[in-house]
Amino acid sequence: MEIQPIAHIYTDFDDKFGIPRQSGRVAKLVGRIVFEKEYRSKQALCGIEGFSHLWLIFDFSLAHRENWSPTVRPPRLGGNKRVGVFATRSPFRPNNLGLSCVKLERVEDCELVVSGVDILSGTPIYDIKPYLPAADCIPQAAGGFADEFSDYRLNVDFPPKLLELLPEDKREAAIACIADDPRPSYQDDEQRVYGMRFAGCDIRFKVADGTAQVVEVVKLNTQK
Repeated sequence: MEIQPIAHIYTDFDDKFGIPRQSGRVAKLVGRIVFEKEYRSKQALCGIEGFSHLWLIFDFSLAHRENWSPTVRPPRLGGNKRVGVFATRSPFRPNNLGLSCVKLERVEDCELVVSGVDILSGTPIYDIKPYLPAADCIPQAAGGFADEFSDYRLNVDFPPKLLELLPEDKREAAIACIADDPRPSYQDDEQRVYGMRFAGCDIRFKVADGTAQVVEVVKLNTQK
């Protein structure tokens, strides 16, 4: 079976580093889903506004490899312990398919504005399905080793003068993305400066004693 994208999603992330580990962890992250011409149909979206959340099936487009490995090393396990690929949400999979649950904010001219995204800008979307609380929500489900890290957060020290360099409507999301700690767990050098490309800026920070200290914000030339 061959599948083709029905749409592409556009977000504030032009680079993988900094994207939340899962959808919904940063509620203020917004994306716009733009359909391909043949799927840009009001009829195809009829009734979708009745659902608060949607499942997106997408392409981990930067993770394509010729060969696949049956085991991967999740960053949250320190980057050294291997587990089965099907026991993770690693992008390095046989078919490189991703699954995200996002909130539907509104429908605009056959485009979908969604929030809580965890997807790189320009990512191909293969399918969209409504989230059904009665079927999709299982409160007693076990989360395996991921449960250990579900509440992990960094404190963030973002000096006001640097924060003001970001668009006002992007500031809360930027802080939340840094708090989600995009570093692999094996990187703990307190002098290392990390750069997160977000909303047209390179946000640079260090991490020590559970606090991320933003040290610089550089506006990027996004013209192509």
